[in-house]
Parts: sequence; C-alpha cells; structure tokens
Amino acid sequence: MQKLWKLVSSPRHLLVFEAAARTGSFTKAAQELNVQQPAVSASIKQLEHSLGVRLFDRAHRLVTLTHAGERLFNEVSSAFDQIYRTAEILSNRNQQAHVTLSASTAFAHYWMVPRLAQFHEAHPNIDLRLQTSEREPAIGSDGVSLAIRRGTGAWPGCDTHLIAPEIIMPIAAPRVNAAAINLKTVANLLNETLIHLEEPIRERPSWVDFFAHWNVPYAEPKVGLRLNDYALVLQATIAGEGFAFGWQHVTQQLISQRLLVSRPEWAWETGAGFYLVWSNSVPLNPQEQAVRDWLIDL
Repeated sequence: MQKLWKLVSSPRHLLVFEAAARTGSFTKAAQELNVQQPAVSASIKQLEHSLGVRLFDRAHRLVTLTHAGERLFNEVSSAFDQIYRTAEILSNRNQQAHVTLSASTAFAHYWMVPRLAQFHEAHPNIDLRLQTSEREPAIGSDGVSLAIRRGTGAWPGCDTHLIAPEIIMPIAAPRVNAAAINLKTVANLLNETLIHLEEPIRERPSWVDFFAHWNVPYAEPKVGLRLNDYALVLQATIAGEGFAFGWQHVTQQLISQRLLVSRPEWAWETGAGFYLVWSNSVPLNPQEQAVRDWLIDL
C-alpha cells in the first residue's frame, strides 16, 4: 500500500478517477462523490502528473479515456468490484441470524444430527443450519462459513481442524454378514455382493483401492449396485443389499444400534481425514466462532 501511495500520491485519486471514467464526466463524478467539480479536475491532474501519462482527452463538457486511461480504468474497476463483493459478504454475514455448516448428506445425517441436541443445549440462541448439496460450495462465500471436507488438511486460504481420521472397514446388515461364506480373509469378500459408491463431485476411495491396500487382485465389475450418495449406500446396506464401505466416524452409531456390523480386523486407515474447514481471510462472526469452537471441543 505504501508503494501505491507514493505512485499515485493518494489512493483517493483512484476513487475520483473511477467515478469520472465510469460516468464520462467530471461534473457527474463530482455530484456522485459530493464534491465540487474543480476538486475532481484537480485530483485527475494530480494523478496524471504522478503517473506521467494523460488519462483523459478533454473537450467542452466531455471527457473520454485515452488508451492509458482505459487500461487503468479496467484494472481499478475490477479491483473495486472485488473489494465491494468481499465487503458485502462480510456485511451480510455479520447481519445474518444463522450459521451454515456444509457437509455431505451422510455426515450431516449420521454424525451431526445425533449431536444437535447437545449443540442446542450448549448454544440455544444459535440457529445452526446443515447444508448438503451435490457440489461443495466455496468456503467463505455462498453463505457458507464452515464446512466438513475430506482431505489431508491443506486447503488454500483456509484453516482446518481434524474431526476424524479416515478409517474404512467392510460393513453389512447382521443377517448378510452371518450368511457370508467363509469370511476368514479379505479375499473372500470377492464372493459377496459389494455395494459401490460413485460420488459425482467428492473424491472417495473405492473397492479397488481397498483391495489394493490388502494386496488382493480385484477388477471392479461393470454390473452391481452403484449409488451416488453415501447416505443411500448406508440405507441399502441396512436393507441387506450387500457389503459396503463403512467410514468409522459415520457408521459407529449404526453399529452400536446393531443395524450394521463391521469387520474391524480389516480396517484401513487411508491417511486422509475429515476436517472442519473455514476461511482464514474472511473473519468468522461471533456465532460462527462459537459453532467452530464447539465442534473443535467435541
């Protein structure tokens, strides 16, 4: 900023220049900025002197941008638009009466919902809303201040906190597991019906990755039950459609309720994890900070 100040004499000159260039008139710019027309003219002259270029061609009651002026206007207006959008986001977030947590459908339903009563007891005045969607909205915009994301903990422009390491094990309905043939080794899972998760947006491991981890040759069949949402996978597994991936942090309650059983001896810790993520450039308001801190303290 100090270098810019020296180059243009005062950043205020850029505000005046943008208004004059956009309106095509020193008089209209003066009216918009609530100053006298000579003040606009003087500011433009000072900016031209500082930069050493002519920014406007002046005629009677008419000013037009020179080539240099057009180039500067494009950059200045773009920068001001970005500043305005960021300021608007900050203003709206400080005024909003709710906090939005973005997560997958399965995480929201099977991990977050069972904890909502505990949250509301701790923070009865915070309106926490869970947002699920087919895409992962940008953090710090789109009304999303907090999100649960799978990864290694590194997202540009974001701070993170590990909610759960990614640990995957085969799961099935109790009756399906009991009817399975000779499940003494991972390789024998190949004799069972496997449910496949095919998320269109979120990157997730597959059965191919699982069997590769255990050094079991496996070619994924072209047929079989394939679902694009993990919540649907869990519903199909509970219904007895076959074996599926069981993400430990999501399925542990279903297992404790005996709706599912797992094979923990074949647990695979992938090295990834599920993280609480928030922007490190867009400050959280007090309510958002409270939700973040509550999740971190769980």
